[in-house]
Parts: sequence; C-alpha cells; structure tokens
Amino acid sequence: MGQYCQVCGARTESRCVDGRTRDVCRDCGEISYAQWKVSAGVRVVNDGKILLVKRSHEPYQGKWHMPAGYVEIDEEPAQAAQREAREETGLTVRVEKLVDCYLDTDDPRGNVIILLYDASVVDGEVTPSDETEAVEFFSPDEVANLQLAGESAEKELNDWLNMVGKQ
Repeated sequence: MGQYCQVCGARTESRCVDGRTRDVCRDCGEISYAQWKVSAGVRVVNDGKILLVKRSHEPYQGKWHMPAGYVEIDEEPAQAAQREAREETGLTVRVEKLVDCYLDTDDPRGNVIILLYDASVVDGEVTPSDETEAVEFFSPDEVANLQLAGESAEKELNDWLNMVGKQ
C-alpha cells in the first residue's frame, strides 16, 4: 500500500477499516482502497493461427501472450485494446466483440481484470516494439510448446484451443 495520501500528500498509516488493513491519511482521513487494474487485449486469428507477442520486459520477459495492456483513464477498453495491439505489433486492428473477462491474480504488479476482444487486422505490418521481442502467428499445435505470460495468458489460450477443438 502507499505511504502518502493521494488527496493531500500527508503520510498515511495502516489501520483496520471495514475489517481490512488499509492506508489512512493522518491529516485528512482519506482511506486508500486497493483496487484491481483493468487491462484490455485482442485475440486476432488469421488462417487458423493466433497472434501472440513475446514480452521484452519483466514481468514475464521472454514469455508469450495476446496483445494487451492497461486501460488509460481517458479511453474505453475497446480503444485500449486497439492501441495496445498497434503499440505491441505494428498492426491496426478492428475490435469486433468481447470474448470474455479474465481474472489474473498472479501478476506481480497486482490483480488484473483483462477484457479480451476478438479483432481483425485492418492495416500494418507485423513489427516488434520496445515492449515486444517478437510478434508471430501460431497454429494450435505450436501454442502447446510456448512459455506463457501468467495465468491469464494460459486461460485465454486454453479457451481458444477449446474453441478450435485442439485441447
């Protein structure tokens, strides 16, 4: 938890509030509630192969997942999914429909809710970024041999594999 109040900047202290330990401002009394982070991503499939990116930074450096990232305060989740796809892959995608909502409780940055959308490529060329070591399309058989970036990547890919009948 934090050490300084987000409202007035004074130091906080840990107190029991509503049966939980929370940071409370010593000066203004503001209570800090730990919250889930919201992320959005895309599931892009072309010719039976799924688009994955290999992370170039920790956590999960060198491991694979669908293009995704945190939703910024000034965008809707579908917009964030499109932005993340462009940033991580070089591709412009069109978001089509919400696939599912996945929960990730093993991410060292905190608990994450991932909104995953089906999407199709509109334009661009596959190009890794500073966030991605590699960007590739994989067949269902090839996915089985990849090291994946955490429990959400595993859940998302298992759902896709079940959908295409390869599980």
